[in-house]
Amino acid sequence: MPERWSARLRRRYLDILASIYIYNEHRGYSSLDRVLEAVRARCPDDRGFIAEVEKHRADERKHYIMFRRYFEARGEMPYAVDRTCGHIDRLIRLTFGCQIDDLDTAAVVKDGALFNKLCRIIMITEIRGMRMVDVLLASSLIGEDRALVKIFKVVERDEPSHWMPYEAWLRAHDGGRPRLRERIADTWVHLSLVLAKLPLLYLNPRLARRRDWYDSGEAEQAPVLAAA
Repeated sequence: MPERWSARLRRRYLDILASIYIYNEHRGYSSLDRVLEAVRARCPDDRGFIAEVEKHRADERKHYIMFRRYFEARGEMPYAVDRTCGHIDRLIRLTFGCQIDDLDTAAVVKDGALFNKLCRIIMITEIRGMRMVDVLLASSLIGEDRALVKIFKVVERDEPSHWMPYEAWLRAHDGGRPRLRERIADTWVHLSLVLAKLPLLYLNPRLARRRDWYDSGEAEQAPVLAAA
């Protein structure tokens, strides 16, 4: 009996963790549509940078599909989490003062300082994601779930290409390194998610599962995941 309960508690933790990830991967690729719009308008001749951002968007979509298939294979839906679990949602709110969906793309395109800031925020988010995946892959609890390990290894492989292009662009255009306020915001979002939000979700007996997928109704087809 104790072993059965232990397994159920571990399963709940892993499901909540995967639910947070699938939310963030969906927010990642859907938000990058707006970033791509800004990049294409701001740097129309920089085909290399545009292609790297397009790859970033495609990878986020691929990761989302991997997590969706993870839940589908087990016959479960993700837990219903919201923007309070979104790293980029909260970081944009703290640094730009608005929700990511309300970000004025036209203003970002026109203002070099705002465009640089957006690139720094994306870079910070992706570096944080890379570090977190390293921590998770070193966890014995994650290691018990081979399917989840497989997903995180793909994410680990892809992550460097998600922040390096923004760093290179900032360096080439005197965009500067992340500001102290931006680094503090990133640390706050990360710690509050890990130390407060995740435990509260875990302890919430009324936490429900979603009834539909985040991409329900989207016209885009799922990519082929040969590498996964």
